[in-house]
Amino acid sequence: MTDATANTPTAPKQSKHAGSLFGANARTKKRNASEARFRAYGLTAVGIGVAALIMLMSSILSQGLPAFQQTFITLEVHLDAAKLDKSGERDIEAIKKVSTFGYAPLIKTALIAKNEALGIDAEALGISAKEMSAMISKEAAAQLRRFVIADPDRIGETVEFEFLASGRIDGYYKDRVTLESAERDSNVSPAQLHYADALKEGGALSTHFNWGFLTMADASENRPEAAGIGVAMIGSLYMMLIVLCLALPIGVAASIYLEEFAPKNWITDLIEVNISNLAAVPSIVFGILGLAIFINYAGLPQSAPIVGGLVLTLMTLPTIIISTRASLKSVPPSIRDAALGVGASKMQSVFHHVLPLAMPGILTGTIIGLAQALGETAPLMLIGMVAFVREFPAAPPEGFFDPASALPVQVYNWTTRADPAFVERASGAIIVLLIFLLCMNFLAILLRRRFERRW
Repeated sequence: MTDATANTPTAPKQSKHAGSLFGANARTKKRNASEARFRAYGLTAVGIGVAALIMLMSSILSQGLPAFQQTFITLEVHLDAAKLDKSGERDIEAIKKVSTFGYAPLIKTALIAKNEALGIDAEALGISAKEMSAMISKEAAAQLRRFVIADPDRIGETVEFEFLASGRIDGYYKDRVTLESAERDSNVSPAQLHYADALKEGGALSTHFNWGFLTMADASENRPEAAGIGVAMIGSLYMMLIVLCLALPIGVAASIYLEEFAPKNWITDLIEVNISNLAAVPSIVFGILGLAIFINYAGLPQSAPIVGGLVLTLMTLPTIIISTRASLKSVPPSIRDAALGVGASKMQSVFHHVLPLAMPGILTGTIIGLAQALGETAPLMLIGMVAFVREFPAAPPEGFFDPASALPVQVYNWTTRADPAFVERASGAIIVLLIFLLCMNFLAILLRRRFERRW
């Protein structure tokens, strides 16, 4: 070893991870801290969203679930032939002439008889016969009349009926009405509430599931207990059938042409821009368009599902076209090239290969568009579907031209009424609407998995 070699200074020893990828320098620590903060922000945002959703659903469920329960009063009513069929010939036309005012005394007599059977002392409770009758819904007389007209042979018999209690009595058992509030309420008195408790102890009054909420039509402001969403559900169903039968084939056909066959020039670019703009147009604009074209110009009837379906079809078409074109674009070009390479025509390659592969996205976009249309209110209000409709629309196709309502419009209509019972029913209708939307989205997931293909 030479002197030069021996005198060469040795390099200082470095730490094991200094300057290597295994050591976290200042910049790496700063980047990791930034990533941790971003994750915390994301978790916080998700938590706030979930909390808001829970609060919203809790509010809707707490207010809406009581709408599916209703208070009923059970009475044995004697169908007096002397009042309902004076001729005794069971002539249905003569029986129809007896109005609901003729049936009210029968209910009053049955209520007095129920007091005697249960041993209730009305005088001790300080309640008059008029106040007792007011505890039963005004729908009871109409219910009794419909029963007699449907089966006139029952006249002269004593039949047991379940009549709806009035809205205030029902609210008493749903904690909307109290003895203290009844003292200030002109529609109910504390004596009526005590009498209702006596009927409940005797088994003549009960609260249970009310199928009428799902099957009955809307009612006037004086009978919130008799209001139902039957007509609104049928109207929404008819409109969704129209939208499905029109928007799906038109939207898919337009998308296939624009994506696969149309030449790429300024005309197709203009069409694409207009389709994107139509998807962002407020829904109320489509209502104005439907009012001007379908009602004022074409002369179609107001409040009819055919008009509502056509308006919602126009509103849903841009959504279906955009989602369908995106699904067609997602199919690899190699699929088209392979089909054309083995001798298939352009149409065969599209309909036999491209379209089946794009079907999951097409179906998902269609159902999402239908779900969006199901919850629309503004365009339906402009075409007159806010009308009070008591009669159920006929079966299709006649029912498409009969007056009807829709679930979101019915919700809006009930929230504008003063009685708190209508707010409860509006929340119940929202629950039904949400169930429909969940079912449609669940169906979209099932269809997507059913038709999904991997390559």
